[in-house]
Amino acid sequence: MWRRRKSLIVGVLVVAVAGLGFGLYWFQPWKLWQDTTVEEALPVAVGTAAPSASATSSPAAPQVLANGELISHEHDTSGSVKLVRLADGSHVVRLENLDTSNGPDLRVWLTDAPVKQGVGGWRVFDDGLHVSLGKLKGNKGSQNYVVPADLDLTRYSSVSIWCDRFDVSFGAAELVRA
Repeated sequence: MWRRRKSLIVGVLVVAVAGLGFGLYWFQPWKLWQDTTVEEALPVAVGTAAPSASATSSPAAPQVLANGELISHEHDTSGSVKLVRLADGSHVVRLENLDTSNGPDLRVWLTDAPVKQGVGGWRVFDDGLHVSLGKLKGNKGSQNYVVPADLDLTRYSSVSIWCDRFDVSFGAAELVRA
């Protein structure tokens, strides 16, 4: 009787530890207390940094094609978004003064979905056309995301900080054409 009970206790403990390990891996709760700040300058061309003050010739200035303000969805999120054409004709999505929670598997998405306030806007961004511009570099600061050259930008109207693990938007901005 005691041997059976001991085996049952050991089995329950093994399942509990495995479940706890999986839960920690999946939810990554420690990220709620970890911030990553990224401060990138606006590039003059894809793959380059902003020119130094000692540069003798100044390239054409980047042109803002659209911009918007981030609103909160699943997590408090603020900052601004700009769709910028660089001097070489390439495009970047620029997040400025971003402030959101850290989380597992966060991405920057360019989408065709409307930006909606409240819970109704949390899960709409994967319903239609969307493209991932890459993993979120940091949950705070200003950063740039290269837009693929073959993308028809007229088809996209918003940017979302998207949690790919839980299919939910942390925050989003409607892009208003300049």
